[in-house]
Amino acid sequence: MAREAAGRRKAGSEGELVLVGGTKPRLRRASRRDWTRAKEQKYVKALTETCNFTAAAAAAGVSVSGADRRRKTNAAFRASCIEAIGIAYQRLELAILDRSLNGTEKIITRTDGSEERIREYPNAVALTLLRLHRERAAEAASEPEPADIEEVRERLFRKLQRLRARQDRKNNQ
Repeated sequence: MAREAAGRRKAGSEGELVLVGGTKPRLRRASRRDWTRAKEQKYVKALTETCNFTAAAAAAGVSVSGADRRRKTNAAFRASCIEAIGIAYQRLELAILDRSLNGTEKIITRTDGSEERIREYPNAVALTLLRLHRERAAEAASEPEPADIEEVRERLFRKLQRLRARQDRKNNQ
């Protein structure tokens, strides 16, 4: 029994204390099963690097369901996870864009044993990107109508006249 208790004490993070809820909240030593700051940091770091909840749970030494429960009940942890996913998503998006624009090197081995290096481009990703950004690209490429330009000029001219009149009134006072 004493041996088991000693094992539990060692499993926690070097004397780190955790808050235990219930009718009378209190602090106690962390056990192997408790969420500690170190486990949270490992989880969030792994989530940032992998964008994968299962891999993050494995890296922190917790269960996926335990991490889900923690996200539902702890607002600070949930916010950290959301931020980590945002960062990981941006990194993933950049990697996919890079691969789409620059391709990946592929080595083809011929039957005579010679090798040839070619660049392979993922057309499916490129087509998806084109479809997603088609409207924005069309907006950027379109020229404004001459009537629209005249309307903008007229509005700017009227605004300048109002500003000049206001400045004149200010100077006369």
